[in-house]
Amino acid sequence: MQRLIHLRDCLHHHNHRYHVLDDPEITDGEYDRLFAELLDLERQFSHWVTPDSPSQRVGAKPLSRLVEVRHGVPMLSLDNLFQEADVGGFDRRIREGLGRDEAIVYVAEPKLDGVAVSLLYRRGLLQRAATRGDGQVGEEVTAQLRTLATIPLQLAGEGTIPDLLEVRGEVYMPLAGFEQWNHVARERGEKPFANPRNAAAGSLRQLDANKTAERPLHFFCHGLGQWEGGTMPEEHDAILQRLKGWRLPVCDLWERVVGVEGCVDYYRRMEARRASLPYEIDGVVYKVNRLADRERLGYVARSPRWAAAHKFVPREVSTRLLGVDFQVGRTGVLTPVARLQPVSVGGVTIANATLHNLQEMALKDVRVGDTVMVRRAGDVIPEVVGVVLSRRSPDALPMVWPTHCPGCGANVEQEEGKVALRCTAGLACAAQRKEGIKHFVSRRALDIEGMGDRMVEWLVQAGLVQDWADIFFLANHRARLCTLDRLGEKSVDNLLSAIETAKQRHLGQFLFALGIRDVGETIALNLARHFGTLDHLMAADREALAGVSEVGSVVAERVCQFFQDAHHRAVLERLREIEGTQWWRMPTSHPSSTTHQPLAGKTVVLTGTLKQMTRQEAKARLEGLGAKVSGSVSERTFLVVAGESPGSKRQRAEALGVRILTEEEWMGLLEGRFSV
Repeated sequence: MQRLIHLRDCLHHHNHRYHVLDDPEITDGEYDRLFAELLDLERQFSHWVTPDSPSQRVGAKPLSRLVEVRHGVPMLSLDNLFQEADVGGFDRRIREGLGRDEAIVYVAEPKLDGVAVSLLYRRGLLQRAATRGDGQVGEEVTAQLRTLATIPLQLAGEGTIPDLLEVRGEVYMPLAGFEQWNHVARERGEKPFANPRNAAAGSLRQLDANKTAERPLHFFCHGLGQWEGGTMPEEHDAILQRLKGWRLPVCDLWERVVGVEGCVDYYRRMEARRASLPYEIDGVVYKVNRLADRERLGYVARSPRWAAAHKFVPREVSTRLLGVDFQVGRTGVLTPVARLQPVSVGGVTIANATLHNLQEMALKDVRVGDTVMVRRAGDVIPEVVGVVLSRRSPDALPMVWPTHCPGCGANVEQEEGKVALRCTAGLACAAQRKEGIKHFVSRRALDIEGMGDRMVEWLVQAGLVQDWADIFFLANHRARLCTLDRLGEKSVDNLLSAIETAKQRHLGQFLFALGIRDVGETIALNLARHFGTLDHLMAADREALAGVSEVGSVVAERVCQFFQDAHHRAVLERLREIEGTQWWRMPTSHPSSTTHQPLAGKTVVLTGTLKQMTRQEAKARLEGLGAKVSGSVSERTFLVVAGESPGSKRQRAEALGVRILTEEEWMGLLEGRFSV
């Protein structure tokens, strides 16, 4: 047993030296000899095999599907800065938020173009890994990430390792590995990856971890999510040093910088080094160094106030414009899309690019047959930047604006003072209906799990879904669903179960799902609270609608027009026929604006895993009681609702003396058995 433990520790050490530090101490032959001895001992004493053994990095049974994981602390996205002047604005907001005049200390890091992941360690052992997903819910990729030699299965080193430690970082494919893998793929007759990021994402989503193990993936950690049972440094640069000391790979290009000048100087140096780095970066990230300052600054929408990504200038190339198509969006807007002679931009092959709108096309004088400059805006979305007039062909054709919708043939109109052309057919337009269905089932609307954009495309193409109501009659077509490509019986049953669950959404979510123009989540919830039922809302006139919080005359007109439309009313009547739906009224725990709201104006924070409802449902219930739901605990927090594994937010609440409710107490509050 002692020899086996010694071999494991020895191999962990040499793995770290080779894969992370790039400084091996022994030859490959010596390593292979040690590894072979370990395998031999584990074959003889199989009951001594542990999950953190170096032998357990490959060989897991292929999964049937990726399982969703709800993050204990949301994995938020970053606001983008595109010009050096934007850095000054970011720094000014930080100083104003902290009430300071002195220069702020930041940590600047390269922004890797990879896949964001979370690693959860318990007592130093890797327990779970997940992708970022939408920030709230990701996909479990534990088996896949266990195959990466740069990710330690067991933490070791100086300092006490917390009982629970969630590490955040980026999985990426180095450029040399990307070229090598694509060469192998072409030899096998397989489709090569378009760019290193797609290669990393596709590799992580392999159901068979052995296939992930074949891919040359690497990992860098750049911060923490939650931790329990231990202390961590109060500054980000010290945290990075601590993580590195525990054998976690940290990019050595991070620096501690001061003020705007330090940030901009770092950006310029990284931009100059970009082409020589062994991996893709698309910018740099600035983070406030002190964790206490981060807590004070908090979050806005889906991003932290204390960090931002400064993107590099997009790469541009020229190519020929072959034609222009018009795509019809959910609200009927026609968006011009350029069809291009395929060209590589920043390692990605581009065949289509946005032209934004008619005004942009007119200003740029874009014509079919032109040579145009194309770039990836923010290094992501392809766009036509302009025309190379010196290379314009005499037969380049001026654009002719469409007078009829390419999706349904209905007339298009341009509203006075507006840029966009819009199809006038509403949901009578097949293209608008399809986009409307995608919105209707999306996570922030009715949240029907398993019905993503591709599934909607299949269902529409198969003729099974033509409007919202058809979704809830899919159970009548179960046999047909099982014949669709990639859909087995279990997948169909899961989908039908998710559709049944969606019937329990409340009126606010339903109104947002309808996709009424200019009605977002907040306005939808305000309308639902104010009127209480859909019937009362549909009967309201423009004056009554305009009196609701954040609903002005324009939105009131949109709502009236939506419910007066004959096609919309017909679909709503079909939806009324569906048994068991809860959409038509707000539950009693979602009072109207005239009802007493015990948490009105109070800031509440959710943390940990709730057993009796999803995080989204809990947030909606809190808002129904008048609360403002925040992502971080501060002196202004009124109370914290703590489920299982609450992490650092509970610790922060205890330190500040903020009231903490268990899930049982929280349910008592909702049911009126408990008051605050």
